[in-house]
Amino acid sequence: MMLEIAGLDLAYGDAQALDQVSLGVPERSIVAIVGANGAGKTSLIRTIAGIHKPRAGTISFRGQDITGLPCHRVCDLGIGQVAEGRQIFPTMSVQENLEMGAMLPRARAQAKAAMAQIFAMFPRLAERRVQAAGTLSGGEQQMLAIGRCLMGQPELIMFDEPSLGLSPALVQEVFNAIRKLHDSGLTIILVEQNVALSLAIADKGYVLENGRIVMSGSGRELLGDDRVRQAYLGL
Repeated sequence: MMLEIAGLDLAYGDAQALDQVSLGVPERSIVAIVGANGAGKTSLIRTIAGIHKPRAGTISFRGQDITGLPCHRVCDLGIGQVAEGRQIFPTMSVQENLEMGAMLPRARAQAKAAMAQIFAMFPRLAERRVQAAGTLSGGEQQMLAIGRCLMGQPELIMFDEPSLGLSPALVQEVFNAIRKLHDSGLTIILVEQNVALSLAIADKGYVLENGRIVMSGSGRELLGDDRVRQAYLGL
């Protein structure tokens, strides 16, 4: 397994956010984490990223225990995050935002080549490279957030609600980009409220409810499960 999580426990004061969460992410796979609002999906992503320190449990990346490491150390090991809400720097240009993504020691030597690849993947970013990021459309800002993450040369990317607030056409564009990244060899963790879309492209899926993993299986198995269909697809 590229990433292994065992018995992860997280609380905000007296509120339990993650309760004995265990899961595995095979290399070069897409793993979807699905569940309702408040299920603990973002808490899980933030704990892996080093933003939150768990109360118990372990997180291992390529066999190395990374539990509780600070964010910059986790990033420099090769775990990138495209956060919910994009979190770009609005007053900085597109190019400056991308350059910020290459500040990691692992990424500096390849920054120029990486930017060329990102502009090839997202031509609209190339057209707007000197434009202030805050003036981009929602879809363009999401592309920029993905591009900034890629500048850090990640081996595993965690996407937190990448389709949030986007039109159906732009949602498809973002998911197409995720597929391309996976095809290029990257490992993906996908947290997404659009359960049908995320499970359709996932090799493996986990259903999170009230901080606990209640179901797991291949994306196809979960899509065909009556409990998932009734709870999340309205079928």
